[in-house]
Formats: sequence, structure tokens, C-alpha cells
Amino acid sequence: MSIRERIAEEYPELLCIEPEYFDRAIIGVVERIGTTAICYNKRIVIELLMSEDGMDYETAMEHFSFNVSGGWVGDSTPFFLDDFDVEVGQTTSAS
Repeated sequence: MSIRERIAEEYPELLCIEPEYFDRAIIGVVERIGTTAICYNKRIVIELLMSEDGMDYETAMEHFSFNVSGGWVGDSTPFFLDDFDVEVGQTTSAS
């Protein structure tokens, strides 16, 4: 079962964004008081814009800002996580 099919089954009210290759950037479903939405990894979305649509980094960032994260589709508008490109297992220390 694809992630899109699983979301449709478990969360039929939520919207996946297009194009469908963005599904590779889905990291889960987030909840906050009165809000449930799909959460995408911002870095992966931008990488996908570059690899799948042939955009350079600056163009991909601009497209993401205006056409992906800048769109409102109601209460189920997706979230985009900025993971700060942290390596798995890496820890940060406070200064």
C-alpha cells in the first residue's frame, strides 16, 4: 500500500499535495488542537523539485515558497518540517 493510499484510508479528510512524487517527502501526520495535517520534509520537497523538475536551488526555493508552502487549502493544509539537515544520531549542544 502506498503512503497516499494509507493516508486516504486512515485520514480521508487530509489532502496530499501534487505532483505525486512529493509523496516521497511525507514524514507523517501531525496534530494540534483542532488541526490534523500531513507533514512533509521541506528539504526533501526542495530536492525533489530540483531532481524531478530540473530546477536549480534558488528556483526550487522560490517555487516552494510561492507555490507549495504558500498555498492554503483549508484546515488540512499541509505542514512542512525544516529539519535543519541534521544527521541521524547527531546531537547539538547549547552554547
